[in-house]
Amino acid sequence: MQIPLNQFEQVIDEDILKRGLSYFKKGRVYEPEEISPDEFETIVEGSEDYVVRYKIKNDIIIEFVCSCPFDSGPVCKHVAAVIFYLQQDQLELNKKSVMTRRNQNHGSAKRKTIAEQINEMLEKASHEELKQFIRDITERNISFRNAFLMSFAQHNSHESKEVYAKQVKSILSNAAGRDGFINWSASRLVGNAINNLLRSAEKQVESNNYRSAVFISTAVMEQMTQALQFADDSNGDIGGSIDAAYDILWDIAHRPLPEDIRKQILEYCFQAFDKQIYSGWDWHLGILNIASELAHTKEDIERIFKQIESSNESDYEKEKTQELKYRLILKTQGQNAASNFIEQHISNPCLRREAIVNAIENKDFEKANMLANDGVKHDLKEKPGLAKEWYDWLLRIAQKQKNTEKVIEYARMLLIDNFMPLQDYFQILKENVSHEQWNEFVEEVIKDISKTKRWSNSGLIESILIKEEQWDKLLEQVKRHASLNSIEYYEKYLAQKFPDEVVELYAHGIIEYVECNVGRPHYKQACRFIRKIIKLGARDKANEIISSLRKQYPQRKALMEELDKV
Repeated sequence: MQIPLNQFEQVIDEDILKRGLSYFKKGRVYEPEEISPDEFETIVEGSEDYVVRYKIKNDIIIEFVCSCPFDSGPVCKHVAAVIFYLQQDQLELNKKSVMTRRNQNHGSAKRKTIAEQINEMLEKASHEELKQFIRDITERNISFRNAFLMSFAQHNSHESKEVYAKQVKSILSNAAGRDGFINWSASRLVGNAINNLLRSAEKQVESNNYRSAVFISTAVMEQMTQALQFADDSNGDIGGSIDAAYDILWDIAHRPLPEDIRKQILEYCFQAFDKQIYSGWDWHLGILNIASELAHTKEDIERIFKQIESSNESDYEKEKTQELKYRLILKTQGQNAASNFIEQHISNPCLRREAIVNAIENKDFEKANMLANDGVKHDLKEKPGLAKEWYDWLLRIAQKQKNTEKVIEYARMLLIDNFMPLQDYFQILKENVSHEQWNEFVEEVIKDISKTKRWSNSGLIESILIKEEQWDKLLEQVKRHASLNSIEYYEKYLAQKFPDEVVELYAHGIIEYVECNVGRPHYKQACRFIRKIIKLGARDKANEIISSLRKQYPQRKALMEELDKV
């Protein structure tokens, strides 16, 4: 979630705003410190001291996190309090004296960032002072100790996957509540901590210390996969960290490796698959993909095939294992054997796609057409979205053959009947339909789009009208499907030529919106659109709307208060 500072009251829950304002007015927000360019950190006093860290660019908070346990929404009262601190001058707020982390006098010169202060101290501190500091802090601070052990793992003679597994378990344990469950807010903190661990693994990879990186990545994958059973991962922090750890292993597998490391990773993949550590997740077959990249010997290949054959496959897994088999056959037996395998499993979308690509590369357009047409017949009824891809391939083949008639036929069909386009079909049509026929062609396309009954049709027609700069027709189209959000979106195209019409659309939309929606957030939204009318130069119309709303809904106290602010 991003928070524009000049509109934060419109995107944060009203109750959270009230509590955040109260915290700010009581002077509970410490003066923020810049820890790196555009990144700041501060403390907010609550039941305990909570750390709020945020990044800000162009007056928009683009990232933020608070160490408090709040998990009932995206923004907690501590973050809201910090925003009130940042906007205090604009909002003309009175507050108690601001607290700082140190009692210090600030001159007019710009303060150094935390990073600059640290660099200065590191330059002045002696080697022995730094070593003693690290000894002392590793005894007291578990998080720092773990970070130190991870960063210098290559020098640890007792390094193993289990060492890192304990660190991950510690992170998970500290984040879990009394019932052992990791809530939404805590999952984000877990994700941040694990990302630090994985950054250490990436550094080990760049230093060619692959063993440490493998230990870290496999420990993260295993422990975090288990954590998915007792965590709210609705933000994807935990699953994302597993993906990141997998990507590190995948990267390592594609590098020239010492033989002992290659065998270490390969054996891990085999054992993890046999033990079904990642069963039920994409990573289960994913580690066999890693194994296939590392397999060099006939015995390695046979072992992978044996594991594939022994697995209980769903239809999805069957398709994925067929793709894996194809790559192994291509790698070990060559193109002819791989092509024969594709022909035996041509209903597999990935293999059909591969066959089409191969045929196009060989300029065998007849075969490519046959494969794409067969795909349409095979998937049109059960998988219409996939059938659209095969039509897209027919279009690409026609483009390769410079068959203008077929290009127009397929591009027109895909423009009208495809809500997930793979190419810019409108532009393709514009490049292939003659200039003399173009205007009439566009009119017919719009008529055909109007006949279909899909939610995306209106947006498609409007996008065509914008590309063709048919502003009067765009206005009529917007009027047919007017909502405040759509009017706002198309205002930039229409306001210059039709300001009065846009104002009328807003006015009608606001009255209808307030009629159908109750509550302060909705009233704020309505008032935001009234301000848009004022910006369009129609202050009288805005006053007319305000007067009408006051007369019609005098009992809505919150609405009256919001109208006062316009």
